[in-house]
Amino acid sequence: MDTLSARWARLEPHTTVVGPDDDRPRPTVLLFHGCGGLRPHLPRYAEAARSVGWRAAIVDSYAARGWSRNYAMATVCTGLLFHGHQRAGDILAAISGLARRPDVDGSRLALAGWSHGGWGIMEAMSADPNRRGSMGIIDAEACDLSGVRATWLAYPYVGIGAANRMKPWRHCPRVLAVVARRDHLTTVRNAERVHDMVRNCGAEVETWIAEGTHSFDEPMNAPPMRHDPALADEAIRRFSALLEDVAQPG
Repeated sequence: MDTLSARWARLEPHTTVVGPDDDRPRPTVLLFHGCGGLRPHLPRYAEAARSVGWRAAIVDSYAARGWSRNYAMATVCTGLLFHGHQRAGDILAAISGLARRPDVDGSRLALAGWSHGGWGIMEAMSADPNRRGSMGIIDAEACDLSGVRATWLAYPYVGIGAANRMKPWRHCPRVLAVVARRDHLTTVRNAERVHDMVRNCGAEVETWIAEGTHSFDEPMNAPPMRHDPALADEAIRRFSALLEDVAQPG
């Protein structure tokens, strides 16, 4: 079990913040990688955020734990370790830690997660923070989610292992949900059912069904996953548009 501050102390050295070259408090998007760890496509999204005036914080959950990509592929990607509710603790700690930075506007935050990272975000939005030790964080209730105005969920894991996928969210920001038509980890029907639940909680949910596989925006081919450069470019465009739409104060 960690406190928010103790978890952030572990994550902060492995969090890369990029953005405009100034010290103004700017809207900030927090990026959470998939089960395979930090990959080359996340810096592209971070640069897209910078180009529309946002800061972007790439949080490396594995480096903070001393885990290699091979170790993560053998344990996290197979479901043996580090499930979504545990990853949610990283998300709360990163929100809490980054919101205190003078160059971050804590009232204008967005969360972006790919696959396992999206699973973690969904758990962070739905878990009861008042249950002691929720998400592996002793003081989870101290994390203020009110500044989280949007979430980007790129083919989030919503398979059978995500036991809480139909649990209503307690905080309901705007959502852009990316569903891969040929995702081997979920059907489109299952994904849309989950996103409908989020919509029924009061969130504004936009769903984009991308005609590709799981991880289509990651520059690698590992069948059944296949990189699609055109779809990746479209994902970047939609990501940037989401940030621009929610950037205004209020």
